[in-house]
Amino acid sequence: MVMDGQFLAVFNSAHRVMKAEGILKGLGLEILLIPAPRQLQTDCGLALRFSEDRYDAVMGALEEHRLLPAFVSRREHDTYTIVWGETA
Repeated sequence: MVMDGQFLAVFNSAHRVMKAEGILKGLGLEILLIPAPRQLQTDCGLALRFSEDRYDAVMGALEEHRLLPAFVSRREHDTYTIVWGETA
């Protein structure tokens, strides 16, 4: 379940999202691998969910490891808005 204000990082492959999950959890960042909501068009069907206060740490770690997602969306009032990436 995704709550308002939470972010979803969506990747182009299951391999990339699972690699990102391992890196972020290894750094002690609170993220959760979840099935991507149907409203989001994803290639792999998975996403990493994280809270607003973790945004900079998550994105910084992913950039450092050259593992940026295809896009990041934020849920607000049952709507997902892309805030970073492909169509931001």
